[in-house]
Amino acid sequence: QLQLVESGGGLVQPGGSLRLSCAASGFTLDYYAIGWFRQAPGKEREGVSCISRSGGPRNYADSVKGRFTISRDNAKNTVYLQMNSLKPEDTGVYYCAAVPTYGSGCSVSVPRYDYWGQGTQVTVSS
Repeated sequence: QLQLVESGGGLVQPGGSLRLSCAASGFTLDYYAIGWFRQAPGKEREGVSCISRSGGPRNYADSVKGRFTISRDNAKNTVYLQMNSLKPEDTGVYYCAAVPTYGSGCSVSVPRYDYWGQGTQVTVSS
């Protein structure tokens, strides 16, 4: 059974940092592009970042460029999202998702992804 499990969320003050993890079980992430998405209350789910299967090409939403870094450790079957300089507007439920890919590159478009985790809550507040 293919499963993605996010962890690392929590409550943090503005300017603080969190590192989210996305661990896969039931399949190997080597052949998948991985995306991170978030959903704030009353808003649509939006793409935050993605990383290609090779770990090379990565994309970021403009709102998080320079503050968030995505990385992957295929040996641990895990993808990470390091979030620095957090702002209240970063608050939401963060999801990771996977899509099998044969090429390079990745997308932060929600419909492109096949498998989703259950999400982890991130709250940025003083």
